[in-house]
Amino acid sequence: MAVKERINGVDTTTLREISEEVRKHPAAARCEFRASNTWMEGGHNQTRIQGYYAAGHEQKTRPKPFTMEADEPPALLGTDKAPNPVEYLLGALASCMTTSIVYHLSMKGYRIHAISSEMKGEIDLQGFLGINHSIPKGYKKIEASFKIKTDAPKATIEEAYKFSPTYSMLSKGTPIEVKLHLS
Repeated sequence: MAVKERINGVDTTTLREISEEVRKHPAAARCEFRASNTWMEGGHNQTRIQGYYAAGHEQKTRPKPFTMEADEPPALLGTDKAPNPVEYLLGALASCMTTSIVYHLSMKGYRIHAISSEMKGEIDLQGFLGINHSIPKGYKKIEASFKIKTDAPKATIEEAYKFSPTYSMLSKGTPIEVKLHLS
């Protein structure tokens, strides 16, 4: 049995095996993640995440669902029971970029001693409220600031974060197909 190599907490042996399997069989690369959401009241709602499809079949590794609540702060008429959706978006971006940096640097053999980030985005409510249709409804831009202690060169880190699916979706725009079922 091969010895598993771990760098920065990442099983790089298995990650290489997965990469090779996907290279040989591109259909194995398909993943589908799902979330279901239920409105509670006002800006408060709950999302459940459990099943997903990966490695060629439905995965049943989660015995119970993850749940995330979202709300709005009082300044936006919420009850502040949880972060709002655009705050979750910043958290998702930070987490995904961090994971991409860690996985890609680990695959290249670089050690990471520390990594932290701050995300910031500004929204003009005139867009969301429909007051000014020329103003974007979401973030005008997002600032991502990373502090990283590693021996990896800056160019390698800049290449690594660009593998983040969330970074790619936000920076390039992903089409969203909306289906309404009225009752």
